[in-house]
Amino acid sequence: MPKGIFNVPKAFNEPVKSYAPGSKEREDVLKAFKELYQSTVDIPLYIGGEQIKTGNTKKLFPPFDHQHHLGVYHTADKGLVEKAISSALEARQKWSEMAWEHRASIFLKAAELLAGPYRAKINAATMIAQGKTVHQAEIDSACEFIDFLRYNVQYMTEIYAQQPASSEGIWNRLEHRPLEGFVYAITPFNFTAISGNLPSCVALMGNVVVWKPAATQIYSANVIVEVFKKAGLPDGVINVVYGDSGMITDTILSNENFAGIHFTGSTGVFNDFWATIGKNIHKYKTYPRIVGETGGKDFVWAHPSSDAKEVATALSRGAFEYQGQKCSAASRAYIPSSIWNDVKKYVIEDLKTFKLGSPEDFTNFMSAVISESSFDKLAKAIDEAKASNEAEIITGGNYDKSKGWFIEPTVIVTTNPKYDTMERELFGPVLTIYVYEDAKWEESLTLVDETSTYALTGAIFSQDRYAIELATKKLVNAAGNFYINDKPTGAVVGQQPFGGARASGTNDKAGSVLNLLRWVSPRTIKETFVPATDYRYPFLSE
Repeated sequence: MPKGIFNVPKAFNEPVKSYAPGSKEREDVLKAFKELYQSTVDIPLYIGGEQIKTGNTKKLFPPFDHQHHLGVYHTADKGLVEKAISSALEARQKWSEMAWEHRASIFLKAAELLAGPYRAKINAATMIAQGKTVHQAEIDSACEFIDFLRYNVQYMTEIYAQQPASSEGIWNRLEHRPLEGFVYAITPFNFTAISGNLPSCVALMGNVVVWKPAATQIYSANVIVEVFKKAGLPDGVINVVYGDSGMITDTILSNENFAGIHFTGSTGVFNDFWATIGKNIHKYKTYPRIVGETGGKDFVWAHPSSDAKEVATALSRGAFEYQGQKCSAASRAYIPSSIWNDVKKYVIEDLKTFKLGSPEDFTNFMSAVISESSFDKLAKAIDEAKASNEAEIITGGNYDKSKGWFIEPTVIVTTNPKYDTMERELFGPVLTIYVYEDAKWEESLTLVDETSTYALTGAIFSQDRYAIELATKKLVNAAGNFYINDKPTGAVVGQQPFGGARASGTNDKAGSVLNLLRWVSPRTIKETFVPATDYRYPFLSE
């Protein structure tokens, strides 16, 4: 059959739609929201070509109205997890041998489905399941997910195109094989794009996957499965299981064919995975790839030369968009005393205008946090701040879970730069601020660097270029994604590859060629055209 060296369509970032009053996208997403919200789902396990309903179900409900029933999902037992592994391994031979351009076509088609006929549905599902405003859903479940799919295909071809030099009479080649075995993908609730990317970028490189979405994201994850099926992804390439996390993980990590884990979630859970993999290392056919993006305690630092309004806006958006439930959300800030009063005034003014409620109401800036356990943790931290002689709540501080898990956007000011909420990840709409003396701005940079075990994102504000240069150097290890005069959220695929180090993960940069390289095993091939026929080298002559 004819062959060629194919060029894939050049990747580009999907434009973000405005959802302004009167726009078609606004009409479409509201219609999809109503249709989904007024119906119920019965979500099966997806194993091989089967959709399995076990009868062991758990309920689904939106975080902003925990009395509203969305449907159920079915949970797996150990036997079905083992069946998912077997189905993946069975699919592996044909999938790993499929020509790369056909794998690429599947995921490029998925991108176009999301950009067009599935855009309203994936956004509405994310609004309902995860409590995102339409803007937060649009930049996540539509645009970022589409960007991942397009750019990953382009990065794959760049990997394949890099070839070694060849000497005279020799042809050296480099191929990138899929990993030998299967990969376990574990995805979080907070980004539908991450949930879709973690299994799909692994599969793109010719691997097979067992995928466990977070329980609080299963509703929108089911739409991802629908899109992948519509795009033509063969059965068994990505198998989807739900249920007891410990049982599923123990079953998978004890299998000899386990070849890697792609994870986004908490640092503690990732540490446990790493320990278990180490304990089981003698069982595996190959050394597993361990890739994880974990926690964050992300900072905003302002120099005395900063513009107070710019700093305040970065705090209002960076700390409270999507209820502070982004890995990159600003949760600690360091503000010089000379601009503090202005920053304080602007932030309080902003937060007083924030509306909380259902994402169906487009005038709401925030909705509820994801679960009761998250609500309880945040409420406890707020109560402790109220009782502390080292902290003062200057705005917010209220909470209510009678209808949904609603936490008011809260700002704590502390006199102790090592106060609990300056160090501990809360993952919610709580920002803690430490005000420092202007003359100690260099010392405050050391404080920023040494306070947290995490190193995911961070932002600095200054109009003094010498201060910017010094801060960039002193904070070199404090953030994997570093922002100058901008909030620490909103990384864009193809522009700011995402990931951090220290306790924030392995920094393998989702949305870049670096991440895809973790899911292949290179093989070099040397072909000699005219082989030697005499073992003797010239130096052996007398």
